[in-house]
Amino acid sequence: MTIAVVDMSNAVAIHLQTSLAFEDDKRQRGRAIYRLLTGNDPADAVIDSDLSFDRHVVASILAVSAMEHGALAERVGLSTVELIALLAQLFPAAPIDSSWLPISGAAPAPDDDEIAMVRDLLAAQRSTDGGVSRWLAAMVARRAMEPNHLWEDLGLRERSELSRLLMRHFAPLASRNTRNMRWKRFFYRMLCEDDGFVMCTTPVCTQCNDFQLCFGEESGESRMAERRREVALQEAASAAM
Repeated sequence: MTIAVVDMSNAVAIHLQTSLAFEDDKRQRGRAIYRLLTGNDPADAVIDSDLSFDRHVVASILAVSAMEHGALAERVGLSTVELIALLAQLFPAAPIDSSWLPISGAAPAPDDDEIAMVRDLLAAQRSTDGGVSRWLAAMVARRAMEPNHLWEDLGLRERSELSRLLMRHFAPLASRNTRNMRWKRFFYRMLCEDDGFVMCTTPVCTQCNDFQLCFGEESGESRMAERRREVALQEAASAAM
């Protein structure tokens, strides 16, 4: 019996290059959307006033959500009508084009019990009036269902921007995070406490096996940078074989 040995290194390298190109294309799309909304590159975001910071946050959420599959309104937790109203209020001069920001139709975003719980928690603790904080409560709650650090899934540049967002619009809630717990974990801890449940069986956090899940580092590389590094390492390993 003859066993054929097939060299798959070229095929693997092509697949990795294609995957990297696809990820870079999505990243470029997100940056282009951010620039169309704000007039700036994300790296040069203007956040010196409350209004400019709000615009930066919302543009970041829209940009990162538009990089994903599915209707944009659903990805950000709003109905199409709410999304249109948000764009009209915060980005009245932006050239909104359905080819890059599909907002057709008027169906509400599908609701989910877990999303609704986090949204209602935030909405009940608003520290600013008007539609922006109401929309952000829904947007933050929806993006909290994604698997990465919350600041990453909001498209923000670092965790401190998320903390500023929460302290600005949801101060009564955010101010209770006195130990700098990860924000997703903190939301669920607050939900449990409000319902009379005890989230943790360990009385002291430092004795808990899940300490890193609640308080671990959140300021590492972005998932895009991590993905590029991962691909580069795999390519180097293939070339060395």
